[in-house]
Amino acid sequence: MAGAGMMLWALAAACLAGVSGDEFSVLRSPQSVVFRDGSWPVPGERIPDIAALSMGFSVEEDLSWPGLAVGDIFHRPRATVLVTVKGVDKLAMPKDGISYPVENAVPFSLDSVANAIHTLFSEETPVVLQLAPSEERVYMVGKANSVFEDLSVTLRQLRNRLFQDNSILSSIPLNSLSRNNEVDLLFLSELQVLHDISSLLSRHKHLAKDHSPDLYSLELAGLEEIGKRYGEDSQQFKDASQILADSLQKFADEMYNLYGGNAVVEVVTAKTFDTPLVRKSRSILQTEESTSYNLGYSYNFNYAVVFNIILWLMIGLALAVIVISYNLWNMDPGYDSIIYRMTNQKIRMD
Repeated sequence: MAGAGMMLWALAAACLAGVSGDEFSVLRSPQSVVFRDGSWPVPGERIPDIAALSMGFSVEEDLSWPGLAVGDIFHRPRATVLVTVKGVDKLAMPKDGISYPVENAVPFSLDSVANAIHTLFSEETPVVLQLAPSEERVYMVGKANSVFEDLSVTLRQLRNRLFQDNSILSSIPLNSLSRNNEVDLLFLSELQVLHDISSLLSRHKHLAKDHSPDLYSLELAGLEEIGKRYGEDSQQFKDASQILADSLQKFADEMYNLYGGNAVVEVVTAKTFDTPLVRKSRSILQTEESTSYNLGYSYNFNYAVVFNIILWLMIGLALAVIVISYNLWNMDPGYDSIIYRMTNQKIRMD
């Protein structure tokens, strides 16, 4: 009996080994994007594919994850916001959302989604922002360069921004956190970035109404540093977790409303990643890739319209030629042709 019990425990541990406590949560989503309620594990390496499919893009490999339904293929979201939080496996969000466990949490990036947006909508210059404040890593494409030109991206800029008059320090209860600790300031500066993104975007509301989709990818590591500094059982870590959860929900509501309820806001919480993410460094003001991949012409948004016009015009002309040819072939020259009819009367008169 003891041996059988040990075998059952080993089997259960093997089944749950790949599923950690990390979560993939959908805070806000439009009706055109359907996330089903369930506890299906999300493969960590397929999170970018979920973001791409929810925006209406194709992926290289089919995704068999049942949490994402087909939805309305004719109305896709105007923006996707994905926030990655390091150092915690779960956050107590104020509102009811949909959460799924993450299986094999590995580092990921939305570079493929950003490249797809830049390729398909290059003429419309969509807003693409990828930002990791703690690492001073930022990537902007299209109109993001003008919208977020005043956004603080370096640690020095973030620190100075916190001590300005209109910073979040005047509105967020710090509780056990301190303004004099560098780790606490790093955490608070990331919350300031969330506030500034929605605030700067609210000055350019017309960008949220165009036809090109926008992408926001944010990576927050301040809570992880607080856990390392004070410990995960400390009051500072508990207060920071609650403040971050409230700030993320507020940020999700603001972005959702700015896009008229047509935006997907997702949060990935991962306590640790299995392997570090190796990324290529890119310029802050980079607008296009300089490497040539010998690809075809860029997709134009009016391609479908022009294709349908030409297609049905050719079909109409082909049908017209067939009908005219058939009538000419079966025409009786003595009765149907006005030329023979007029010639016949002229001969009789003469």
